[in-house]
Amino acid sequence: MGKNQHVTPHPKGGWQVKGAGNIRATVRTATQKEAAAIAREIAIHQRSERVIHGTDGKIRAKDSYGNDPCPPKG
Repeated sequence: MGKNQHVTPHPKGGWQVKGAGNIRATVRTATQKEAAAIAREIAIHQRSERVIHGTDGKIRAKDSYGNDPCPPKG
């Protein structure tokens, strides 16, 4: 299982994708939508989670692409 991918506002403008615990961003984009798409691809490849934060830094959404400890009941 890889590192969770966080989509957060970049301090100098735009949005960034950052692996959990990393100091530097993996990628910086102009829009949150672009960053979310890139984070999704990385999370799928690493079998981890994508965590999308809002402009206030709070978590807006989470998506699991690995072994989900709480799978949906269907």
